[in-house]
Amino acid sequence: MKYKHIKWLILITPSVTIALWEYIRHEFLLSYISMELGNYLSPLLVFIVTLLFVRHLFSILERMQEELRLEKTKKAALVEREKLARELHDGIAQSLFLLSVKMNKFGRKNELEQDPDFQRIKQTLQHIHEDTRQAITNLKYLPDKEPLNWTEAFYQYVEEIKNHHLIDVHLQWEIQEHTLTSKEKIELFACIKEAVMNVIKHARTNEIWIDAKETDDGWHCEIKDRGIGFTDEMIGHNRGYGLQIIQNRAFDMGWKFSIERIENETIVTLKKECT
Repeated sequence: MKYKHIKWLILITPSVTIALWEYIRHEFLLSYISMELGNYLSPLLVFIVTLLFVRHLFSILERMQEELRLEKTKKAALVEREKLARELHDGIAQSLFLLSVKMNKFGRKNELEQDPDFQRIKQTLQHIHEDTRQAITNLKYLPDKEPLNWTEAFYQYVEEIKNHHLIDVHLQWEIQEHTLTSKEKIELFACIKEAVMNVIKHARTNEIWIDAKETDDGWHCEIKDRGIGFTDEMIGHNRGYGLQIIQNRAFDMGWKFSIERIENETIVTLKKECT
């Protein structure tokens, strides 16, 4: 039913109702219902019809208006996201590309192609460029109309990691969704993603283990790999940027954070203990 049809029905229904009632009353019910009683029944009948029919039309109209409002909001959000993506592409992404070209020229000119520090800088720049391009791509699309719940979104993320990075993710997730608050879901998801990307970029391995379970006083989550491990620059006061982000998020949430190397496994641990 179209918007204008609903408006016209809302306008004419009471009039049609009272006209139809008066016709039936005078033609068929006049010998049974007195004029005084009929006059009392007229507004009552209009009220009942309005309550049953017009109220339903109003609800349809309100729903259509809400859908229109959401569509306008969605369109405005998409315009802003596309604008931001264009600014990122024309600004940061282009600058990173030019910087990469200049670094390659600088490396060849000064014979630094085999220098490990120079290669690490190039690799870091490449990762930043890739992350920026991925952010630009993500900004061009709005989330699905029916968003996944948190657990489904997490499993979908794991599948994307497997497909895009050709890495095996062994997932054992035993934390119930109702166990975590909305804030905890966002922060824990962000920490796990940061830890996984840290493994992909630095660990030189094709396997990751994510184990999460509830405990008697909270929950416990581990992200493990069997890569090359971490260097002295990645721990202590000089902890890598990605690990520092995880540590800061955990501190803000009141969680315990640790990273350790046990035999050939690097283990990032996040733990919540309720007091």
